[in-house]
Amino acid sequence: MGLLLLFCLILPLSDGLSRLSTASGPAAWRLVWSDEFSGPNWSVVDKSKWTARVGGGGWGNNELQYYTARPDNAYQSSDSLVIKAIKEKYTGSDNSSRDYTSARLTTKNTFSATYGRFEARIKLPYGQGIWPAFWLLGSDIDAVGWPTCGEIDIMENIGKEPSIIHGTIHGPGFSGGAGISSAYSLSKNQRFADSFHTFAVEWEPNVVRFYCDGILYKTRTPADLPAGKTWVFNKPFFILLNLAVGGNWPGNPDETTVFPQAMLVDYVRVYQRDTATVP
Repeated sequence: MGLLLLFCLILPLSDGLSRLSTASGPAAWRLVWSDEFSGPNWSVVDKSKWTARVGGGGWGNNELQYYTARPDNAYQSSDSLVIKAIKEKYTGSDNSSRDYTSARLTTKNTFSATYGRFEARIKLPYGQGIWPAFWLLGSDIDAVGWPTCGEIDIMENIGKEPSIIHGTIHGPGFSGGAGISSAYSLSKNQRFADSFHTFAVEWEPNVVRFYCDGILYKTRTPADLPAGKTWVFNKPFFILLNLAVGGNWPGNPDETTVFPQAMLVDYVRVYQRDTATVP
């Protein structure tokens, strides 16, 4: 069986993914980790893969939600993960009180990888103050802190921009509002909330490529960093999925924002390069 055929069997081909194959080179990818979220309806996520981060306190961005470990905020339904932001008064075990709840899931203690294709198929929520994200953090964050650990935002969306997603890298000297970012926009006023879309990065030595629906929209290399800054994307990173409410970037919800809002994740998959290439 040819390696290109093997690639097609592993990752269903579409017009977008045929463009992806051309953009990213001829080497095949092999699946090394995934969650298809195929558990029973209303079941919790697989705890061998995901850990819920819990707490309020703004998460460094003046966010308004309390992240819980409750199935109310993260559960499986109809072969998708549902991360739900709810408008409700909630006080957590840390005595932090918030007007919204949501969920933040991470593979920090269960899975990390150095390099690969990280991909998720997601239907986004919408509305002023809504902030979904699919992203990676350096596994050494506890030892070196942020932003020295590095961060790769595969997809972020702020609800007031329903047709735009952002892909960003953060590191020491290029973090927060100074992160190195690019945007991708849907055409004809389509909204990311109207259907599922596929978001991915291909991360290899000295390069991170950003994709939406198989279309390569930005490539980042050390040449993009500010002078004298360090490329920190050469070590293990773990995966995060979360749905924030409010914060410095999206702003707070207003009278137009409808609750609850849900981020639906069809799957998350991680691939790595095969050593062989197609002649």
